[in-house]
Amino acid sequence: MTAIPSPSQAVWHLGPLPVRAYALLMLLAVVVGIWLTRRRWTARGGEGGVVEDIAVWAVPFGLAGARIYHVATDWQLYFGPGKDTLRVFAVWEGGISIWGAVAGGALGAWLACRRRGLPLRDFADVVAPGIALGQAIARWGNWFNQELYGSPTALPWALEIDPAHRPPGMESTPTYHPAFLYESLWNLGVAGLVLWAERRFRLNRGRAFALYAAAYAAGRAWIESLRMDPAPLVLGLRFNAWVALLVFGAAVAYLTLTRRPPPGRLDRTFGG
Repeated sequence: MTAIPSPSQAVWHLGPLPVRAYALLMLLAVVVGIWLTRRRWTARGGEGGVVEDIAVWAVPFGLAGARIYHVATDWQLYFGPGKDTLRVFAVWEGGISIWGAVAGGALGAWLACRRRGLPLRDFADVVAPGIALGQAIARWGNWFNQELYGSPTALPWALEIDPAHRPPGMESTPTYHPAFLYESLWNLGVAGLVLWAERRFRLNRGRAFALYAAAYAAGRAWIESLRMDPAPLVLGLRFNAWVALLVFGAAVAYLTLTRRPPPGRLDRTFGG
């Protein structure tokens, strides 16, 4: 049976220094996201260096938000009898959430934009494809960690998981849906969709970011239905699936309500 193999290791040591694939991919995702955003910003007449200045705020706020959201929604992994509460800070083990990352990053970006007198929603439109592209890259960290895979499957593109990483009671089931791959490919499609749609429909005033949010949330809701990792349930659905549905509804509502510019205002792209 064909299957995608999982990496044999996710950590390498340079002397006493551990080099983790998860961390390297996160770093690459940030670098690529900033690179694309800077190209888009300067192409619209934005001042060079602004993106990096905003990233100094947005990236740490995003990482903090990603971890806080994960710990808050999976608190049972860190608190209670027999749990090591200090693992809350062990971000190198995995356990970050895109919802928390976007919320935290948005807060950091808002603070930075406010200091510079820039409208946040204009910057949000510029950064949207970079976020999606960064997510596509970062998801491969889950492949190295053998985590966040889907339900069992025998499809040709199934992901082989080592016994130590399989769900309890399913140690004899070797292959699962590669949820990380599905989400990575979906995110690439979302980035392409936003780049195409903003040219075709002249999306601005936060509408390009809203399209990113709606498209990502739609795919995430489906991927959540495949995942095998433990998660809190609300009315039979994973909590993150509800978040995806709420984000999708809010983003579609914003796109609908802002489909025309306010009276007396010329609808144009930033820097135009």
